Amino acid sequence: MQRGHIVVLGYGDVGKRVAEILDETKIPFVIVDSKEELFFKKDFEYIIGNGTDEEILKSAGIEDASTIIICLNDDTDVIFATLVSRGLNPDSTIFARANSVESIDKIYKAGGDYVASLSIVAGQMLAKITSLCYYSEEYCPIDEIMLYEGIEIERYVVDKRMEGRTVGSLGLYETTGCRIIGYMKNEQVHIDELDDIVLERNDVISVVGTRENIARFKAKYKDVKDK
Repeated sequence: MQRGHIVVLGYGDVGKRVAEILDETKIPFVIVDSKEELFFKKDFEYIIGNGTDEEILKSAGIEDASTIIICLNDDTDVIFATLVSRGLNPDSTIFARANSVESIDKIYKAGGDYVASLSIVAGQMLAKITSLCYYSEEYCPIDEIMLYEGIEIERYVVDKRMEGRTVGSLGLYETTGCRIIGYMKNEQVHIDELDDIVLERNDVISVVGTRENIARFKAKYKDVKDK
């Protein structure tokens, strides 16, 4: 396992979809699930074990992971896995699935950075797609997607305002509250050790933040035309 990989806890319906996307985009990851039969003929890295077990998490390299995605089916397990994961890797970004809306606050308190309620996600996505179809005769690709309760991911193509600067020197968190969670150049995706990357014109970054954070980001970077 290489440093900066993604650890996915749970290989149910949500975990499988996460794994498919990570596999397609060549992002290094490892899956943790207790059901060995789920991995029949799978060629990606996985660990058989309980996603709340500290030793299992260590064997998945969680201490060196850049991101942890928790897709367990029981919210008690999600809360505990979040708590243990945060203790083992204080610098990681933790995305967690909340099976019930009532658990969202508890997962945040356990150390989650972004918590997804599937019912909220489904409602937001359906409403957004419906509004696009209603106001447009042709379907338009969605560049900005609301994935979590109050959380959005913005895709941004680098122009002259960021060109030649490192990701770390932008100070996005300090000025807008947003964080850069991904970088793509020539279809190669990077998710770890981003701070030292020097941005070039037409590179693509993925920025995550609350609605208010994204609004500040857009005001600073999206609304000025490149000259």
